[in-house]
Amino acid sequence: MALSPAEYLGTLDDESALRRETLVLQHLPQVRLIARRIHERLPSYISLDDLISAGVLGLLAAIDNFDETLNVQLKTYAERRIRGAIMDSLRDLDWAPRETRKRSKTIEAAIHKSKQRLGREPSEEEIAAELGITPAEYQRWLTDIQAIDLQPMEYATNDGRRLDVLRLVPDTDENWPSRLMERSELERILTLAIERMPKLERTVLNLYYFEELSLAEIAKVVNLHLSRVAQLRVQAVLRLRSHLQRVWSLDSRRKD
Repeated sequence: MALSPAEYLGTLDDESALRRETLVLQHLPQVRLIARRIHERLPSYISLDDLISAGVLGLLAAIDNFDETLNVQLKTYAERRIRGAIMDSLRDLDWAPRETRKRSKTIEAAIHKSKQRLGREPSEEEIAAELGITPAEYQRWLTDIQAIDLQPMEYATNDGRRLDVLRLVPDTDENWPSRLMERSELERILTLAIERMPKLERTVLNLYYFEELSLAEIAKVVNLHLSRVAQLRVQAVLRLRSHLQRVWSLDSRRKD
């Protein structure tokens, strides 16, 4: 069982505990910011305080493993550990029902089938028809799954910039030439996929992942209800995943 931040500090000597406590207080606003960004996409019954507590543990891990000789700030290094600790805590809660996760994959498949059949990006109504449900029911599906489609679309670069959609590429050994080439190719694929996306979804995706606006702020910009903006974001993400799976599948077949 994981220790709480207070219990963890209690296991250290006085000097180490004081240093860590000072650094935690300095970076607590960062933890709260990351926790709030994640929390706003989750069901209402998930506690923000629990996410912050998990994030502090991630911050403590970052402090313990931080190498001051590297040319990187602790804040930048800590972001990934904080976010990872929060996501681990959510996985432990098992807050997303299996049926909800299954629906996410089902929608991706429906988008892919519709796109193959139509030769273009399918509309919301066409996706619903492919699923054999009404547009209203499809929108409820999007609302239900919006909370589970966040982590794979998030990424923080070493210089502190957030290029969220690039998290789709594994970030281990990311400075290898082969990894850099893979990332460059992914950027090209994603750019093309986003350009072909319906304009409104493209706008929501850009404002959310690149301009870092909240869903509430985007709702004001595009003059739509908050829940509708959330649905459009999820649908845009699923379009990208469907496209990437198809491209990588074709590429894998060519290599075989």
